[in-house]
Amino acid sequence: MDKEGIELFYRLYHPLLVHTNKKFEIVDGMDSPEDVWGFPLEEINEVREMLYERPELIDSFVNENPLNFTSDELEMVNSWKDFVKGTFYIFRYLKNYTVFLDADEPPKAYGVLALKSPFKEILGPYLPTAVEAVLLPFKDRIIYDSLFLPYPVVFGGGIRRSLNDAYQLAKSRFGMITSLPFSSGEVEQTDADRLRFYLRSQRNRSVYAEEIDDLMRKDESLLKIYHQEMGKVHARISGKRLRKIGVTDAWFAVLDDIIVAGGPTREDVERTVDCILPPKRRDFVYFFQLKKRK
Repeated sequence: MDKEGIELFYRLYHPLLVHTNKKFEIVDGMDSPEDVWGFPLEEINEVREMLYERPELIDSFVNENPLNFTSDELEMVNSWKDFVKGTFYIFRYLKNYTVFLDADEPPKAYGVLALKSPFKEILGPYLPTAVEAVLLPFKDRIIYDSLFLPYPVVFGGGIRRSLNDAYQLAKSRFGMITSLPFSSGEVEQTDADRLRFYLRSQRNRSVYAEEIDDLMRKDESLLKIYHQEMGKVHARISGKRLRKIGVTDAWFAVLDDIIVAGGPTREDVERTVDCILPPKRRDFVYFFQLKKRK
């Protein structure tokens, strides 16, 4: 985040902490926004915990407006009632944000901006790492509230694979969440999109085998998508085998893991399929072209 945004955040957030402390007398000496900088993280955390336990403190701060903030500034503070608090796996550094993967079911992936220091400088290059954190909306983006509590945990290969599965599932179901509040009902994907995700890789097909079966029993119209997606998988395998024996520049039709027809053009193969397969099976066929290599 740019310097101006960082300064604005602290100019709004520290008075809110002071307001919280004055209401409940949590620590001694936190009487002004400037005082906050001098407190150890442990004591700041005590105040912030009270703030998130009692989000009505945000309402009272906005209503009292002790520092005469503008209406736009008060609106920013008021938006923090849409905070997201919990355990997150800081999963990946990307160009525009860092991925925070929550520990809930189903998982969600948030694109979060750092404040004064990049997350990579704070946490180092090796991810994932687990933290307790609070995410806040800020100027149509997501930031954290300047403090997180890391867990001293080292993740083995199995956990890393599970987190990657969760990350892929989160992106498939909800996309990357880059603003708050977030409503899952607005973007949650259809059963068809979910099935495509489950079938995308061998690992996914293994991990989500039960979910695939449930979807197929739930809606028979998904059979076409299932066979088409599996046809793509088998087309890649069959294509490699065909090239090994010198076949190029041809079209093929695959059903399940069986090549049922081949020919020089797609039209030729489609005519053959129409002749040899019953009508109810034709929609399940996947057509692919084996191009001549340059």
